[in-house]
Amino acid sequence: MRLNRTNWLSTCFLIAGSIFLLFPLYMTFMLAIKNNQEIANGVLAFPKVFRWENFSIAAEKIDYWQKFRNSALITVLTVTFTLFTNSFVAYAIKKNFDHKFFKGLYFYFVSAMFVPFPIIMLPVVKLTSKFGLDNLYGLIVLYIVYGLSFNVLLYVGYLKSLPQELDEAARVDGATVWQTFWKIVFPLLAPINATVAIITTVWAWNDFLLPLIMLDQESQATLPLAQFIFQSKFGQDTNLAFASYLMAMAPMLIVYMLAQKWIISGVTRGAVK
Repeated sequence: MRLNRTNWLSTCFLIAGSIFLLFPLYMTFMLAIKNNQEIANGVLAFPKVFRWENFSIAAEKIDYWQKFRNSALITVLTVTFTLFTNSFVAYAIKKNFDHKFFKGLYFYFVSAMFVPFPIIMLPVVKLTSKFGLDNLYGLIVLYIVYGLSFNVLLYVGYLKSLPQELDEAARVDGATVWQTFWKIVFPLLAPINATVAIITTVWAWNDFLLPLIMLDQESQATLPLAQFIFQSKFGQDTNLAFASYLMAMAPMLIVYMLAQKWIISGVTRGAVK
């Protein structure tokens, strides 16, 4: 009897949570496929005609595919370089953690998480503009650097759980530090790499503040920034605005559905480790 009660409670909780998460998506979809008159008559009701042309009109007005390429370029390069550089920095720190310099470097990186971004926002804008980095590639560099503190915390914690004998065996076999990391250690980082990749992907794709202060050309705008510009120009076109929101969310939802097996596997193995 207790088991059945627990199952019913869990089922009800999951149903309530699903409704809580799916209801905003339902409202967004309903707003995106109506015209403004139908929205004024009722938000939740199905329209008599699904106005799919709202998506093509919104895509044309925000230059969707150009903004999509910008966001995809930033996200892919950020995730790629983050995994390679941050993991190697963390490996160097963990390998030499007994030395005061590397231990101090570790706490220096971790302490950066407690510095609010608005404090350093203006100096960052001035420096990037001075060195000609106020573009997409400068934005990628900032994402890699800003993610370093939290990622080092994750990587060092995970690396400490790996057997020290792996490094010792590689050193006996004559492997260099570089070879040891790429051929032995890095393949073992797959679970934590999955976690870091998920966090970095969501951050780089959805971030609004950094592109806002870094990019001064509309042709370089990302999807979140394009939606902000669209809202300021066409604030009365509620249906087109919500159509653009759905189009911005769609790539992340598709990537998650396609890679769900590997994402869950990586995170689960990381938790078990």
